[in-house]
Amino acid sequence: MYQEIDRMVEDFESGRLSRRQFVQHLTAAATAVAAAALPADAQQKSTFRATGVDHVALTVTDVDRSRQFYEQHLGLEVTSCGERQCFLNSGPDFLALFRGSSPGLHHYAFAIDDYRPEDAVARLEAAGLAPRRHGNRVYFDDPDGIEVQVTSGG
Repeated sequence: MYQEIDRMVEDFESGRLSRRQFVQHLTAAATAVAAAALPADAQQKSTFRATGVDHVALTVTDVDRSRQFYEQHLGLEVTSCGERQCFLNSGPDFLALFRGSSPGLHHYAFAIDDYRPEDAVARLEAAGLAPRRHGNRVYFDDPDGIEVQVTSGG
């Protein structure tokens, strides 16, 4: 799965995938992995109902270079930026860039209805997952160890 995501990121960064295609591919991959991990009887009732992809966060080796790329080629607009991280707006969702030594997917977030961090943690724990709460943000890993965040969106 990591190789497939790395390929998607490379295709996106090289312009072979549009932003919309990248998000669609990433969403489809995450959905397939999540569905395959559930037993057949559990697939009827999900822990959450995602209403959209809220954001994608990438680890990049040079935040300024990546910011320039996304501004120039996709018209994303900076909402806040620093030496180690940058957030770029693309309408109701955004792209987050975090500096790291190895480029790739940092995490992705799905918007869910009626998001409350304490409820999200309880539901994830009840589903047998190990949520991590950081303030109002709740994260958990998919079966391949890719970090997923749930959020209120918008």
